[in-house]
Parts: sequence; structure tokens; C-alpha cells
Amino acid sequence: MDLGLRGLRALVTGASSGLGFATARLLAAEGARVVVNGRDPDKLARAGRDIGAEGVPGDLSRAGVPESVVDQASRILGGLDLLLVNAGGPPPGAFESFDDEAWSKAVDLCFLSAVRLIRAALPHLRRSKAASVLTVTSVSVKQPIQNLILSNSVRAATVGLTKSLALELGGQGIRFNSILPGWTATERATKLIASNAAAKGTTVEAEMAERARDFPLGRMATPEEFANVAVFLLSPAASYVTGSMIAVDGGAYKGTL
Repeated sequence: MDLGLRGLRALVTGASSGLGFATARLLAAEGARVVVNGRDPDKLARAGRDIGAEGVPGDLSRAGVPESVVDQASRILGGLDLLLVNAGGPPPGAFESFDDEAWSKAVDLCFLSAVRLIRAALPHLRRSKAASVLTVTSVSVKQPIQNLILSNSVRAATVGLTKSLALELGGQGIRFNSILPGWTATERATKLIASNAAAKGTTVEAEMAERARDFPLGRMATPEEFANVAVFLLSPAASYVTGSMIAVDGGAYKGTL
């Protein structure tokens, strides 16, 4: 199946590793021209070499950085067609363990970074005939994950933003969707599982086994399985899909809607 990505210009944030890296690599393999972003310049440079993409380092939680990243990416690519909005997650913990500063940092990292990236990208996307934005959130927007109160809350706001923009800007030919990963075999997931195990007073192995029992498929996803869905949603092959929230969670979410 030809996804129609050849020659399209893509910016992928949070692409030094994990979900963003896997998505950027597949976009490039499908013929898209890709610029990647990440906080760590050294890790980003290695990722860029592996993908065959130029890197624009920057911490998206800082005001002014998302706008700069979009500006640099659009200059490198000569415009912008596709935007994957992806950022790291806030720390785990219970509600009473976080003060206002922690909440503000979570909002800056996971919500305002999306607002700023999309706002900066809109002038470029309006000039594209295949404009598509995909926000990476979490299946926790449907079913909160224990000990992730910050992530559960701010990612729900990002889904609200994405759906609202699909309604507001669909008439301008720009698609907006959100992809909701469940537990995926990434460095962040490993750290979260270790944190949950410590909070429960159990072992990482026991926590992993408990997680696996929650998944009808009996295992976590690979980043590549996530990327397969993300790249399709970004691509012209999904040209009539907008305002959708697509879970890639192995059936872990038990609801019907």
C-alpha cells in the first residue's frame, strides 16, 4: 500500500528515542523528508544519523523553543506538511506529592508545547495540500493509569485541544488526530514500571507480569507497532480521518467507546 508520503515534509518532536524515533524512522523509510527534535543534542545527533534526518535540538517545555524548532525545520525542509507532536512525560506520583510548580512544569511539557508547536506550524500547514497533525497522548485519557496523576490530567487537555482544532480548522484542509499509546517497550515505560513496583513494594518482574495480564494480547507494544499506526494517520492514506483518538494499547482499555 502506497501511503503517499514520498516527498512530504515532516517534523517529529521527541524523536531521540522511543515512539518519536520509531515514527521518524518509518516516515523516512516511506519517502518523507524528516526533521527530528529532541532535548539532548548528542542523542538527537545519533538518532538523526540512524534515520537520515537533520536534527533541531531544543527543550519544548521552554517558551519560545517550539516556535524556533518549527521555524528551523520549515527552513530546512522548505515548508511543512506533517507534524508529530510528541514530548516526554511528567514524573509519576500521587496527587498530594505535587505542588503548583510540578503542575506548571507538566502543563508546559505536555500541553503548552503542543499549543506552541501547532500555532507556529499553522502558517506552513495552510500552504500544504496534505497537512496533518498527530498529537501523541496516552490511553490514560480514556482510562487513568495509577500513579500518573500529572500525565493523566495534562494529556486529556491535549486531546481536547486536538479535537477542537479538528473542528475549527478542518475547513482549511488540515487534519488533526491524537494517538493514544498504552504500555510500550520504551525507556520511559521501563522507568515507570520500576517506579510503580517501588510504590507497591514489589519487584519489577512482578509488576511487568501484572501489566501483561491486563493486555488481551499478553504483552506490551513495540515502538515499531506504534509507528505503523502513527505514520498511517499522518499520511494522505488517512485523508478522511480527522478528530479521531486512536488507541494503540493491545486492547488494554476495557471501555466500548
